[in-house]
Amino acid sequence: MINIVLPVDFGDRSEQLVDAAVKFAKQVNGKIFLIHVAPSDIGFAIGDMGFQYFPEVEENEIKEELVQLNKIEQRIIAQDIDCEHLLKQGIAKDIILEYSQSKNADFIVMGSHGRSGIYDVFVGSLTKGLTKDSSIPVLVIPIHD
Repeated sequence: MINIVLPVDFGDRSEQLVDAAVKFAKQVNGKIFLIHVAPSDIGFAIGDMGFQYFPEVEENEIKEELVQLNKIEQRIIAQDIDCEHLLKQGIAKDIILEYSQSKNADFIVMGSHGRSGIYDVFVGSLTKGLTKDSSIPVLVIPIHD
C-alpha cells in the first residue's frame, strides 16, 4: 500500500485537492493520512491592553477544525479509501514533514494555489517549502477556480 499524506487548510480549493488525492489513491492503492496544522497563535489578540490570550477562542476554533477534518475523513472513507487524520498546532511545514516521516509516506499531495509572489502564485509558499525541504516526493496538484 502507498502512504499518502494530504495536508488540508479548509480553504476554498480544499475540496478539489481532496478529490484529486482520492483519485490518486485509487490509482496506486493508497491510504490517505489527512493532516491539518492549526496556527499556534489562534487564541491571541492584540488590543488596547496589548497581547491577550483567550483560551476559549482557541478551544472553539480547534473544535470546529476537528469537525471539518472528520467530515473530510468520512468523505474519503466513503469512497473506499483507507484514511486517518491528525490535527496539530504549530509550524505547518515542520509538522507536515515530521508527520510524513512518521507515517513512512511515499508521497505528500499538495495543491498548486498560492497567495503572493510570482512563484508562490503558481505553487504556494507551503508547497514551495515542502518541495525544497522534503526527502519524500511532493505531488503538486493543479487547482483551478
